[in-house]
Amino acid sequence: MRSNLSDLGPLTPGVTILPRVTVAVLSLLLCVASAAQADDWFQFRGPDGEGHSTALGLPTHWSKTEHVRWRQPIPGRGWSSPICVGNQIFLTTAVPSGSTHSLHVLSLDAVTGKILWDETIFERLATDRARIHSKNSHASPTPLADGGRLFVHFGTHGTACLSLDGKVLWKTRDLVYQPNHGSGGSPVLVDGVLVFSCDGADKQFVAALDADTGKLRWKKNRPPCDEPKKFAFGTPLAIEVDGRKQIVSPGANWVVAYDPQTGDEIWRVRYEGYSVVPRPVYGNGLVYLSTSFDSAQVLAIRSNGHGDVTDTHVAWRQSRSAPSTPSPLLIGDNLFLISDSGVASCLDAKTGKPRWTHRVSGTFSASPMVAEGRIYLLSEMGESTIFRATGERYVEIARNKLDERALASLAVIDRGLLLRTDEALYRIEN
Repeated sequence: MRSNLSDLGPLTPGVTILPRVTVAVLSLLLCVASAAQADDWFQFRGPDGEGHSTALGLPTHWSKTEHVRWRQPIPGRGWSSPICVGNQIFLTTAVPSGSTHSLHVLSLDAVTGKILWDETIFERLATDRARIHSKNSHASPTPLADGGRLFVHFGTHGTACLSLDGKVLWKTRDLVYQPNHGSGGSPVLVDGVLVFSCDGADKQFVAALDADTGKLRWKKNRPPCDEPKKFAFGTPLAIEVDGRKQIVSPGANWVVAYDPQTGDEIWRVRYEGYSVVPRPVYGNGLVYLSTSFDSAQVLAIRSNGHGDVTDTHVAWRQSRSAPSTPSPLLIGDNLFLISDSGVASCLDAKTGKPRWTHRVSGTFSASPMVAEGRIYLLSEMGESTIFRATGERYVEIARNKLDERALASLAVIDRGLLLRTDEALYRIEN
């Protein structure tokens, strides 16, 4: 799959050896080009986990044929968002296999889109935990890459670690729970600990695995709750408050901040809501999250509390056009939201007061992202909407259609976008 100079064999007539000065100039140009590229999009919602990209020159207009560098059909079905490290792209998928599905991780060549390798992680689903919602898949959690390793998570069906060339380093299926509508939350990695939420219909807990071995480091049950619906699909967010790291993990009826090394609870806030999907964002000393179903609210929580801080540390609540599925996007003192029903809005991040609201056509599951002062939305029917990241008013830049179902969030690679549909993965760039 890979080549190096030794693969070329001995130099032959016609091969020009460049002068050292020329080589130095070329090296400098390559360094400048690399500096203009975006950081690796190595986890759900990018390098910071909150939907921000440093990329320059991303496309704003495309179609099925315009500005498509490549389109690669993907076997099976999965709604994990793509990630990229260097010239490799990774995603997961569930492939029908008789009466069940096998769970796979794929690596694609970023330049050509060709599949480099396809590794089967688990041959079969656990049959008593195989039911999913029509909008879900058996491969919805997004992979995570770090330090030459790739971590893939399939919720109740297991977790694994691979090298970037596809060798399985460890895998485990020890954490068993009964999901409601399937699994969805992605993992987060902090100081050698892989943390994810396990909020099923029967039991609800947060678990941490040793990233080197896959062994359980800690497991903490959610706070008690008398609400009938306790399942959720939340993705934790790692933050740092006063020099101490926290893992903020939203679940049904509670959001809890944990110590990543011990699992000890730092603070918690109670709310009414379940089936929580959006990943929190953090800034201005506040954690912003949505309580999801049935009546979604956006909460802003001061992050410096201890114990149950429901009555003392909720800075504000806002229910107007709150999302149940897409994550919020924080840019300075502006909090941008896209509701499942297609209402885009901007709130004052410090007070929760609405700045503007605008109806965007379509329904939404994918989380928004921002680059170069532009916010990118992707609807469930594959239509993108791009508008300016300003709190003054809604200013639309472009709309683009692919007419393929799309529930995964966008990823950024160099000067391009990775867009996954139910049929294929696209690399879109100018």
